[in-house]
This record gives sequence, C-alpha cells and structure tokens, in this order.
Amino acid sequence: MAKIIVVTSGKGGVGKTTSAAAMSTGLALRGKKTVVLDFDVGLRNLDLVMGCERRVVYDLVNVIQGEAGLNQALIRDKRVDNLFILPASQTRDKEALTPEGVAEVLAQLKEDFDYVICDSPAGIESGAQLAMYHADEAVVVTNPEISSVRDSDRILGLLSAKTRRAEQADEPVREHLLITRYNPDRVDSGDMLTLDDIREILAIDLLGLIPESEAVLRASNQGVPVTHDAESDAGLAYADAISRLIGEDVPLRFHEARKKGLLSRMFGGGHR
Repeated sequence: MAKIIVVTSGKGGVGKTTSAAAMSTGLALRGKKTVVLDFDVGLRNLDLVMGCERRVVYDLVNVIQGEAGLNQALIRDKRVDNLFILPASQTRDKEALTPEGVAEVLAQLKEDFDYVICDSPAGIESGAQLAMYHADEAVVVTNPEISSVRDSDRILGLLSAKTRRAEQADEPVREHLLITRYNPDRVDSGDMLTLDDIREILAIDLLGLIPESEAVLRASNQGVPVTHDAESDAGLAYADAISRLIGEDVPLRFHEARKKGLLSRMFGGGHR
C-alpha cells in the first residue's frame, strides 16, 4: 500500500524542499518507486533542486484543472529510474489548488507508487493544509532555533486536528522530526538549541539530524539532491533518515562536536 508523506515546516527557509528532494531520492535509491510533488504554487523550487527545471511542460495545477493528464506532467528523474517529479505552477496563485483536485491526483498516484512525497509550502495557509490533509506520515523540518521550533509546534497541532485521518478518527498521522543545519560547536557555545531541548519541546520521534554542511548548498546550486553525495556528512545523514523511515534501526551521527587535534588546539583551528 502506497504511503503519502508530507514534508512540512512552520517557518520558511529551514531546508524543507532540500529535504523533500533528498528523501524522495533516497527512497528511490533504495528501490522504492517514488514521486515527489511540489505544492508551493507560485514559488516553485522543487524542480530546481531536482535539476529538471528545463523539462517542465505541465504542472500540478494543469492536471487538477484538466489541462493535462497526470502522465504528461510527471517528469522522470534522469539519475534514478523509479523517481518522478510533479512540479508546481509558477504562474498561478494558491487558490488554483482545490481539495477535490488534490484528492484525485493523490488517489491516482497511490495506485502506481510506493511513496508519494508532498513538498508542502511553509506555514499554515491553505496550500500547506492541502499538502498535509491526505498524509499518512509527516516529516516536520525544523532548525535548532526557538522561532523555528515554535512554528513547528503549530504544525503539529494542525497534523493532529486538520487531516483526513483526524476527521475520520482514524490512526493519527505518524509524525517524524527532521532537524537541519545542526552545528554541535554552535550548540556547545549556546548559539543554537540543543538536541534535547528540541526533542523536549516537540515530543515526536527523531527521524534525522542533518549537519550544517556546505554540501547542501553545493547540491542545491547544482540541481543534484544531496543524497547523491554519499561521501558528504549531509548525504550520509539523509541516508540514515531514510533508513529510519523504512523501519531500520540506525545510530545517530553528527550530534557531537568533533574533538580537535593537538595542532588545532595549539593554533586555534576549527574541526571542519
């Protein structure tokens, strides 16, 4: 049975689209037939991160409004055979998404895919609520700063009250916490919230801890999901998150500052 997973955040700029791209790619690399949808109508970015912006002909709104078939709008990833992208419209407004249209598209996708990843707009507006309404699971992306964590708490409230599962008194949406841009040195110096602080505030299972890494920015600029950079710390961290998502028990990495060597301590160098 296909799973619908929404990747969401209360605050913009936390790495949500990067995470949706990395996780959908990671699932496909693990042999799961996966599609990732961009729900951010008007601010389309997923296609850029996935490196397929020049191949967009039709989009999610075209499909919902009957201007194109679903198969016409789906873009097959060039790197992974069983990964597909459904881009958002860059020229319409968010009201172009209708509950009925979104439900029909997701129902069709569930017939053909193992995982349907919904890249939600940030915040609590209608586009975000449509993206999460049909979700079986949710990945809540947050940074280790108080405003981001507080906004994530608001998203958790919506997930427990404003989804199809909540309305039908079904099993609740399974919630996962993904912390991005985590820097243990800055945590130790008091510039960032600690991992324990974040987990205590949000009280949901930790799916992954993505370190602050130049590899993420490099991957986004190149249009290659960072999961493909298997040698990078961020690529490894996303791979760990995917393993946990599909039920594997993987120890947590990148949560402690690396010990400096003798030369670094003598000359004041960093560990990176």
